[in-house]
Parts: sequence; C-alpha cells; structure tokens
Amino acid sequence: FALFISAYSMRMELIDWRSMPVPKLLWFNTGVLIVSSAALQWAQVAARRDDGDNVLIGLLAGGVSAVVFVIGQLLAWQQLNVAGYFLTANPANAFFYLITAVHGLHVLGGLAALGRTIAKAWRGVEVSRLRLSIELCTMYWHFLLLVWLILLALLTGWADDFAAICRQLLT
Repeated sequence: FALFISAYSMRMELIDWRSMPVPKLLWFNTGVLIVSSAALQWAQVAARRDDGDNVLIGLLAGGVSAVVFVIGQLLAWQQLNVAGYFLTANPANAFFYLITAVHGLHVLGGLAALGRTIAKAWRGVEVSRLRLSIELCTMYWHFLLLVWLILLALLTGWADDFAAICRQLLT
C-alpha cells in the first residue's frame, strides 16, 4: 500500500491527471468497516472473558459488516461506471479502481480467515482455543481499517491538504 500511495502521489503531478469525484457511498462503506473492526474488538474482549456467546455475536457482526463493505465497494464502482468514470479513461480512475480493488482483496482474504474462525466458534470449539485466531483477525481488521482511512484521505484529496499544511509549517 505504501508503494501505491507513493506512485499515486507522484503520478497525480503529471498534466493528464483528472481527478474523479469520490462516490458518497464510500463514506457509508467507511462506517461499515469501522463497525466491522469494532465488532471484532468486541469479540476479542469477549474471548478474554471466555464469553462464547458474545464471541460468536462479535465475529458474525464483524463478518457480515465486512461483506457489506465489499458489496458497497462494488456498488461504488458501478455508480462510477454509470457516471462515465471508466477504469481506462485516465490515470486517476485507474488508480482509484486499483487501490480500492487491492484493499478489497485484502478484506476478502481476511474474510477467509475470519470465516474459519466463525465456523469453529459456531461448532462450539472452546473459546480458549479460538483466542489467538480471534486476536489475529481483530489485529488484521484494525490494520485494514487504518489502511482504508489513509487511502480514503488520499482519494478524497484530504491528504494533499494535510501535506500542504505540514509543508507550510516546516518552512
């Protein structure tokens, strides 16, 4: 992701760069990803208390929210296509689709691991045996949320404003 951010920042300086609007749906999707991360945090806290019922509720809520996030991202792409912002139209579009696709693939990979953990919890495996899986899934989800917030700041132009303010403060 760091390389994508670097390439994005360098590429946007060229003359053929035409920024595209950010679909409002991305804000909803961001909220859903926050809910997903919070639900997994809930599951992790419940696992530390050996509370199997709340572990399962947290895992399921986190998984469902993550699926909603991925569906929301696909709908955002569809909205952009309908509005004429195609992948190959200009470099800004290509970067948007690439960056959001790579993040979405990471979410899907996390869902695979989370799905295995949910299946074990559903089958009644002891919480103590699931604790590490729950903690790793939760840590990964927090990482995905942090990366998404950074990417969203980049794609909305907020990161550019922040960088400009920092440059002014340093001079």
